[in-house]
Amino acid sequence: MTLLPTSLRSAGLCALLTAQVISAQMILVQPAQAGVIERACRNSDRSAASPALCRCIQKVANVQLTSSERKTVSKWFGDPHQAQVVRQSSNHRDEQLWERYKLFGDTAAKTCG
Repeated sequence: MTLLPTSLRSAGLCALLTAQVISAQMILVQPAQAGVIERACRNSDRSAASPALCRCIQKVANVQLTSSERKTVSKWFGDPHQAQVVRQSSNHRDEQLWERYKLFGDTAAKTCG
C-alpha cells in the first residue's frame, strides 16, 4: 500500500472533517427547519407520531399543499374541530381546501403508512 504525500493526506483529512462538520450541522439544524406540519405532528399527543412519520407527512404536504394550506392544516393537529368546521363549510375556498386536504391525507397514508 502506498501512502499519499503529506499534503494530499492533509487535504483528504480536511475534506473528510469538513464533510463531517457539514453533516453534523445538517442534523443539528434539521429540527429548527422542520415544517409546520412536522412540528404539529411531533407536538401532537398521538402515540404513532414518530419523528420519521412526521417528516414523511411533511414531505407529502410540501408537494401537495400550499404554504398557507400547510399553516392552516397544522393547526388542526391541536384543534381537530377546526377541520370539521372546514369540512362542513359551504364556502368555496373551504371546499377546495378540504378536497386538497383529503388528497393529501390519502397520499400521506399510502406514502408514509
